[in-house]
Amino acid sequence: MDDVQVYRFTGDTKPDQVLNEAGEVVGSLPDNAADLALEWYPFMIFCRKFDERAQLLQRQGRLGTYAPFRGQEAAQIASFAVLRPSDWVFPTYRELAGMMYHGLEPVHALLKSRGHPDSGRMPDGLRMAPVQIAIAAQILHAVGAGWACELQQTDDIAVAYFGDGATSEGDFHEGMNFAAVMRLPVVFFCQNNQYAISVPVERQTASPTIAQKAIAYGVEGIRVDGNDVFAVYQAMRYAVDRARRGEGPTLIEAVTYRLGPHTTADDPGRYREAADVERWAAAKDPLVRLRLWLTRQGLWDDARQAACEEEAEARVRQAVAEMEAYPHKPLAEAARHVYAEVPEGLALDLAERGKEAR
Repeated sequence: MDDVQVYRFTGDTKPDQVLNEAGEVVGSLPDNAADLALEWYPFMIFCRKFDERAQLLQRQGRLGTYAPFRGQEAAQIASFAVLRPSDWVFPTYRELAGMMYHGLEPVHALLKSRGHPDSGRMPDGLRMAPVQIAIAAQILHAVGAGWACELQQTDDIAVAYFGDGATSEGDFHEGMNFAAVMRLPVVFFCQNNQYAISVPVERQTASPTIAQKAIAYGVEGIRVDGNDVFAVYQAMRYAVDRARRGEGPTLIEAVTYRLGPHTTADDPGRYREAADVERWAAAKDPLVRLRLWLTRQGLWDDARQAACEEEAEARVRQAVAEMEAYPHKPLAEAARHVYAEVPEGLALDLAERGKEAR
């Protein structure tokens, strides 16, 4: 059978880097790297403080289940930074850092985990879908939005954010195939944080990378260090520019790590080694990496760090105060926008429970 042609992936699987783990430049920086870093880094600090406080609020019974994003700030903020307000974003439950950078008020981000009905509706002017809980479902929605952009003959694009676990779902493959065949302006942004809840990525797929899955659909795939803000920014800018020019979709795999639990209902100690978490936290933390680079450029010091952390903590306190002062809604609101006509049994149940709450 020597005459059989076998297709094999022989490409380099090493993620693209601009800043290595020590904060040293190993690739091409964006022209405005200093300005970008001085904008991103303080916001990354705020997001880290926000994430920490949200987990504490959940433990105190002041929030419901919460999905931490610690360790994934660079992948989110640097990719959202490329987008413009008229683009469409379809996030998961773990994209709060990027969503807040894109304009979502922190109080609205907290209301989601409080189960407030208003959290299911994005504020006016934000072209972002509500966070998707069902794994990979938002990918099809993003493809539909990209098709709408194409039909309306705009140069707006759609972005689907998802994790490595979503690539094991049919919606991912259907969405990729449809977008590729139709050459739609869609960016598929996968944050490969190494785990689909408790399942490590090597048990989800036999392919060495997620990025190479793009080859089967005839689109471009990029594998990038997701903890390197500049590498993520460059990759996202390339993919977005392609989409705006009508050159079709791109799959980006941002290799990162979920430093916290899957959600506050999860015990990661049951399925991963503490040493692995410590290794990523010590050597690959995106905030540490960017701070090292800023310090070498003479753009950051301990005094500025302390002031920035103090300001971030004040912003978080303000968001929490706004959340707790936010007006409650009647229990019946839980069924609004869910049914065209609320079933009689549910309506009676909600009315009865509403009386009990009073």
